[in-house]
Amino acid sequence: MQDEKLIPLSALQHFAFCPRQCALIHNEQAWAENWLTAQGQVLHQRVDRGEPETRKGIRYERGVLVSAESLGITGKLDLVEIELSTGSMKPVEYKRGRPKRDNWDRIQLCAQGLCLEEMRGRPVRSGALWYWQTRHRDEVEFTSELREETVAAIRGVRDLLVSGQTPKAVYEKKCDACSLYDLCNPKLLGRDGSARYVDDLFKEVDEQ
Repeated sequence: MQDEKLIPLSALQHFAFCPRQCALIHNEQAWAENWLTAQGQVLHQRVDRGEPETRKGIRYERGVLVSAESLGITGKLDLVEIELSTGSMKPVEYKRGRPKRDNWDRIQLCAQGLCLEEMRGRPVRSGALWYWQTRHRDEVEFTSELREETVAAIRGVRDLLVSGQTPKAVYEKKCDACSLYDLCNPKLLGRDGSARYVDDLFKEVDEQ
């Protein structure tokens, strides 16, 4: 992986949410702000400004830069909790929304754990997601299934970036909250009528 560009951890969440969104951001360098992304930026700025501290045997390190060259990923972690008695580490990711049924956030968090494992040479068995909207912390175990799903997402992102292609738009309910909605235009572009248009042209020629 040393000869390839490292994938940002955020791209894994983008890809798991929507491969088209991932391609628009990381292939086409498209981005748009809405009130959701603005809230997210404010939240992460607050987290990153926090100083390292130790409480009740736990060391809290903020804004930690990590990478896993064997997987080709890199990024900055919101928070790493280190248990001083054992040295065990736990990444904590802050999200502005609420817990999700799908694994979009868990995949990004698991990738953070994989980076810590490679850098520190010891297992990272779990992490946590803290959601601003619900003020709730979800503990996430890095199971073999989640690790496999995360590695598959890394491969998917790499293939997408290497291809330079952007998948076609397919509208889903989740599109409504996407900051790239106006740039993506899924309701319009998802209804590709070009094939029918060509068929109609040939039909008119045959009828003549």
